[in-house]
Amino acid sequence: MGIRKKNNKNPPVLSHEFVIQNHADIVSCVAMVFLLGLMFERYTDKLELNFVSWILGGPEETAVNYFHYGLKDVATVFFYMLVAIIMHAIIQEYVLDKINRKMHFSKTKHSKFNESGQLSAFYLFSCLWGASILVSENLLSNPVSLWDGYPHTLMPFQLKFYYICQLGYWLHAIPELYFQKTKKEDIPRQLVYISLYLVHITGAYVLNLNRLGLVLLVLHYFVELLFHVSRLIYFSNEDRQTGFTVWAVLFVLGRLLTLSLSVLTVGFGLAGAEKQGLNLAEGSFNVLVVRVTVLAAICTAQAFMMWKFINFQLRRWREHAQTQTLKKKSSSSKSKSRKGQYCPLKISLHVY
Repeated sequence: MGIRKKNNKNPPVLSHEFVIQNHADIVSCVAMVFLLGLMFERYTDKLELNFVSWILGGPEETAVNYFHYGLKDVATVFFYMLVAIIMHAIIQEYVLDKINRKMHFSKTKHSKFNESGQLSAFYLFSCLWGASILVSENLLSNPVSLWDGYPHTLMPFQLKFYYICQLGYWLHAIPELYFQKTKKEDIPRQLVYISLYLVHITGAYVLNLNRLGLVLLVLHYFVELLFHVSRLIYFSNEDRQTGFTVWAVLFVLGRLLTLSLSVLTVGFGLAGAEKQGLNLAEGSFNVLVVRVTVLAAICTAQAFMMWKFINFQLRRWREHAQTQTLKKKSSSSKSKSRKGQYCPLKISLHVY
């Protein structure tokens, strides 16, 4: 499906502006090459299948219900990264751009609104999908299954596909920095949180900690969804800030629960598991060095997020205090101006 933004200007072919305006069309064509390859069963179906979906093979009479990861997943992730770019363009043009034109946001709000709109759609979809997997696999009713039977090398289709889509989405966020003309000062911040997602998701996938990773992802996505929905509501009406208060409480609880589950699973569950030692053939990474590294990575990420959260709350409190001070000054100046003569300078100084 081609996506084309309405623009009267026709930039030179293959110029930066041309690529940015038509990147969804270009990516759609690349994705269609892989899909068309499936039509030629005799020659290219095996090659193209690596990009679309890689399935653990078996005898024809045996029903294959479980899958494992491998190098061919790289091609699959690349294909779904292209799909994520196309979906990003569809949401942007047919939903967010239309709302932006009606609301007449400033440039700063326009950028933040697009960011929250895209992430809200992704977090909502990922939360619902991940929660359905948790329920179907009985991971919530049986927490012991997070470490029992490790290594969890075989995954049901939904779980494997979930991780493939997660990696594809966060990889697509890197070229989107170019496609969306992200400001240079915002790029380091974007790259930091994209890298955190990729490192943790890949680590859970490769180290066969996919069950723990799924639980932590759903928990984290739910909290982030609340934040970005609250920000969208705030942009429509700045008086509605209740969502940020609820998010602040759940954010702290989410960090504590993440640390608790991680220590319980990796620090105690895997430490007491029957299979110990490093065995690449069996997919077991249950050694002290790996466990300490995993816990250190999780704790560092949670500490970093709490530090950013505290700075965010302090900045909000300062802005709120400044706003209240300005309101008091404006109200006092208005009362004085009524008693005195009309002074344009005094009024102009207090326009917010």
